[in-house]
Amino acid sequence: MEPLLGVKIGCVFALLVLTLICGLIPICFKWFQLDAATGRHRRVLSLLGCTSAGVFLGAGFMHMTADALEGIESEIQKFMMQNRTKREGSVSDDADSAQMEYPYGELIISLGFFFVFLLESLALQCYPGAAEGVTVQEEWDGAHVLGLHSHGPLPSPSKGPLRALVLLLSLSFHSVFEGLAVGLQPTVAATVQLCLAVLAHKGLIVFGVGLRLVQIGSGSRWATLSILSLALMSPLGLVLGLAVTQGDSKGGRGLTQAVLEGVAAGTFLYVTFLEILPRELAGPEAPLAKWGCVAAGFAFMAIIALWA
Repeated sequence: MEPLLGVKIGCVFALLVLTLICGLIPICFKWFQLDAATGRHRRVLSLLGCTSAGVFLGAGFMHMTADALEGIESEIQKFMMQNRTKREGSVSDDADSAQMEYPYGELIISLGFFFVFLLESLALQCYPGAAEGVTVQEEWDGAHVLGLHSHGPLPSPSKGPLRALVLLLSLSFHSVFEGLAVGLQPTVAATVQLCLAVLAHKGLIVFGVGLRLVQIGSGSRWATLSILSLALMSPLGLVLGLAVTQGDSKGGRGLTQAVLEGVAAGTFLYVTFLEILPRELAGPEAPLAKWGCVAAGFAFMAIIALWA
């Protein structure tokens, strides 16, 4: 067996095992269940949730959005250069420059954001009774944590499972592309470096997903299956990377991957800003401590982005 192939097979198992362990810890231990927590225990869980929210925020901006923008810009440039060589002289340089400067990446990410917004709006339009039902309220040191938001009108309980599903799908897309990038590395050193960077932030993110599933009241079986499916995505991408050649951008494949990453980044940002952050910041207690935890989670992901 070639050393490079052996290292990549080891990365497959490392990604699978670490993701499963980190994701199942909040699900398997009752200490992380918010319903049974009181007093100091509840406050610790609140700050831990804020830290995971900062991790999600950092993952959205420093990893998913950054990767999507870089990939889309690179593929658009390749596409423009190919068109320029095919019709050389028929289009002015000013027109090409204007097309290159258009923020295609930001547009695609925004489309992902609005796509999930549309799905939620359609769900509420088709099932208007869901928004008028009884909302489960939890007492949090005198403050009410209402479903997903505590600001403004009461949220629909049906949004929790939908946003959890969107979160899992967006992370699954991103995980596949991360694994694909690891699988396409040409040397042992590059493979190990990228795999360690992926492991460092993937463990925190999946732990946050497991914690989120527990806090929204997902059943243990559904939560376990969700973590298992998410854990399989990076190894799947790595196996795909082993199966394809280095020139994976032919036939528009690279552009398709970049667009999917952009849509996944937009959906991830939607869930982060409209589900995760509002829920964690809903209570009025310890606002500076919550800010510090969110900032710490974001800072950790920003530091990892130096190597990812």
